[in-house]
Amino acid sequence: MSARILDGRQMARQIVDEIRITVECLVSRGHSPPVVAVVRVGEDPASVRYASQIERLVASAGMGFRPAVLPASADDDLLGQTLGGLSSDRAITGILLQFPLPAHLSREKAVAAIAPGKDIDGVTPLNAGHFFTGRGRYFVPATPLGGLELLQRSAIPIDGRHAVIVGRSEIVGRPMALLLLRENATVTICHSRTPDLARYTRQADILAVAVGHPGLITGEMVAPGAVVLDFGVNVVNGKVVGDVDFASAVDVAGAITPVPGGTGPMTNAMLLSNILRAARWLGSHKQAEGRAD
Repeated sequence: MSARILDGRQMARQIVDEIRITVECLVSRGHSPPVVAVVRVGEDPASVRYASQIERLVASAGMGFRPAVLPASADDDLLGQTLGGLSSDRAITGILLQFPLPAHLSREKAVAAIAPGKDIDGVTPLNAGHFFTGRGRYFVPATPLGGLELLQRSAIPIDGRHAVIVGRSEIVGRPMALLLLRENATVTICHSRTPDLARYTRQADILAVAVGHPGLITGEMVAPGAVVLDFGVNVVNGKVVGDVDFASAVDVAGAITPVPGGTGPMTNAMLLSNILRAARWLGSHKQAEGRAD
């Protein structure tokens, strides 16, 4: 029996519609629409396509878009000045820095220049620290947040389930593990050095895979009835495929995300959600300034 397909495209459209209605309400009350600045260094074709996709998406939600494109030769100082300027620009609600950066640039220096209150993808150390402790205001990286939202809106139980994460990156694997842990799952993290990977993946009620290795997880590595979240995005022979061998896993799993059309659209929807959250926080800050005056 084939697995239930978790349609991220349809769910993301629903979320975008909800966000658009909220933005329309904000504007009707005299507020300016949120504006996101997308910063790119160089003209990597995949990054250019993604920026265009984000531009269309924010427009569909009634938000503003401001591109900031630097030459591939830009140094750390120029990138830092650009990010710092956008951070202090009161017209900008959120900042998205596109990765990967050219090899000569420092990711650490770049993210340090982003104001935490505008860091809509949760890459700054302050946001990461607040997220880890669960204290204060913070942004969760959009990709794992989208995975959690997909599970919750699909009414998939998490509490008490065994979740196995394959991948330990700071932008997907580790935050996904923390999100599921907070939902009372028992979490195991696997990675490239894990021996006998299938031993662990076959124990999973929820299996989330984010390693950038096409077809790593096959059907025989999936427990019957398990929920499979595939965060992989790989291009093989001109076709986008995931980290899970969909053809073999779909007949074993209870529910599975396709690639494309699964977790990817949810990532973009969560970026919009984080922009809206930033707008609300920025609005409350401005109100506090007004009272102080």
